[in-house]
Amino acid sequence: SDLRQMLATKSVENIQFLPFLTTDANNLSWLGYGCLKGDGTVITVNAIGSALQTLYILVYLYYCPAKRPVLLQVLLLLAVVVTGCSYFTILVDTGMRLTHLGLFCSIFTITMYLSPLADLAKVVRSKSTRCLSFPLTVTTLVASSSWTLYGLQLHDPYITVPNVPGIVTSLVRFWLFQRYRPEQDKAYSPLPS
Repeated sequence: SDLRQMLATKSVENIQFLPFLTTDANNLSWLGYGCLKGDGTVITVNAIGSALQTLYILVYLYYCPAKRPVLLQVLLLLAVVVTGCSYFTILVDTGMRLTHLGLFCSIFTITMYLSPLADLAKVVRSKSTRCLSFPLTVTTLVASSSWTLYGLQLHDPYITVPNVPGIVTSLVRFWLFQRYRPEQDKAYSPLPS
């Protein structure tokens, strides 16, 4: 929906850039894990995800009026990716490479799933779910549940464990949608004089 909004309005107003960037970094990390492990499912899903996130980044960059900060963030991401690739290729023993990369990907994914906790606190304080995306919550639950089941099937803790927080945070968000229904949000009305 963010991509559609950027294309329709020819603007990046009210659209945050950091989620695109971190999701792209996450996809690239898992793509490396999938390539190292030889797992076609992980490779395919994350190659498509990375391509889409890169497209979002390019569209964002095209419509963004302040290109310099966005370019600096992209360059920082590229530096991190190159440094990570160099570390895993040159410094980590071949036998431990998959373990180290799996641990890195797991930590990164857990961080991504837990990052919306600040929004959840804001929802509880304001008693409003306006800042939450219901479609994103559904998608996160389906994706994290699917990856958890896939990881369980493969007996791969690096895939299983980091997706459990995605399930938990999605269920918490569903509870918040139930507790603070959108129709309960009170519209602003001036005080009578």
